[in-house]
Amino acid sequence: METRKPIEVLAAEVIEALKQLNYAYNTVCGIRASFNRICAFARDRNERYFSEELGQAYLRNKYGCTTDYYLEPFPRNAKQAIRSVRLLGDYQLHRVVIRRIVKKKGYVKPPQFEEMLTAYEKECEANEYSLRGMRSRLQRLFFFVDYLALRNVMNVGDITPDIISDYVISICPRHEKSIAAILTTLRVFLRFLYLHGYTETDLSLAVPKPTRYRYPAIPSTWEPSEVKRMLDAVDRGSPRGKRDYAILLLVAKLGMRVGDIKALKLSHLNWETKTITIVQEKTKVEVTYPILHDVGWALIDYLQHARPVCESPYVFVRLNAPFEAFGENANLHTIMTHYIRLAGITVPRGKRHGLHSLRHSLASVLLEQGASLAVISEILGHVDSKSTSVYLHTDLNGLKSCALDPEEVFRNA
Repeated sequence: METRKPIEVLAAEVIEALKQLNYAYNTVCGIRASFNRICAFARDRNERYFSEELGQAYLRNKYGCTTDYYLEPFPRNAKQAIRSVRLLGDYQLHRVVIRRIVKKKGYVKPPQFEEMLTAYEKECEANEYSLRGMRSRLQRLFFFVDYLALRNVMNVGDITPDIISDYVISICPRHEKSIAAILTTLRVFLRFLYLHGYTETDLSLAVPKPTRYRYPAIPSTWEPSEVKRMLDAVDRGSPRGKRDYAILLLVAKLGMRVGDIKALKLSHLNWETKTITIVQEKTKVEVTYPILHDVGWALIDYLQHARPVCESPYVFVRLNAPFEAFGENANLHTIMTHYIRLAGITVPRGKRHGLHSLRHSLASVLLEQGASLAVISEILGHVDSKSTSVYLHTDLNGLKSCALDPEEVFRNA
């Protein structure tokens, strides 16, 4: 027996659901108009019901694209159409409007899950997860919690493998790495619920595991000449330039992480021994960096002639009042992009060009100079040398030397 509803009825129900969720009036009007165009397309094709195939055909015919927005670019005017197709498909399958991209400031936990979510947060803190890692983990989890609330699940004991399966379907298609991270977060949370007595069965076993092994991406690196051009582009006569130059050198010459640079305090600088000693934010391991000649003079120049007079204990502060440390979520990405443009360096499409890429460049140079993975791992502050081994892929000359000569193989056969 046919259980699907005609596409016009389905579209009307989605509009009512959006109104109940307090979507803006203009947003609802725009989606309603988009639904009308999709319904007209379905009538022209003599199709009564919505299907993923119909949605894909509509996007290809009207906009020349598909909903695979994570794999291929799409025209700007297709954004509303893609969103409308996803709304119809989600509602037909789940009977709820799934909010895939939600940035919530001060997330409000649903009352029925508040106790266990708070307990899980404390568990993460006890395991000493980094603030950034815990924030990402909880954000992924909140999507699942919102889905349960939309499905009117009032108790974690009511979660079933079928509900988990429906949720997993709702997050696809996405980038492979994103799916793996979401599933891992979900699996760990459900395991936590079972071990702490919130559920009678271990629902983590119902979460599928990716069967395809994913090779880590080759790190983005810069040629030494490009790094020099970037540094030469800094205006070291201005306060901003003095500060940015010191930051760039700390990454490019010492391999410090952005989080550690933001957390760097004046007390961490030991001028007598010419060292910087910190506890790394990511690994919680104490590490000591040498204050190299150029790094030391850049820091002195910034501290004496550019750093605002303030009571902040941090080395690097904002140059505009209030003179405080960089924000928790600041990744200092604009520093790199600003001087890349000034230096006239062309960034290939898809290449990462944040400050972290300077760490990659340092590792690549050290590898080419013959440094062992153990030494590079110590310099970069890696706890596991496996994290460093990925840089072997950047040493093209070293890889070429490992290649076999077919003629030599045949001669010795």
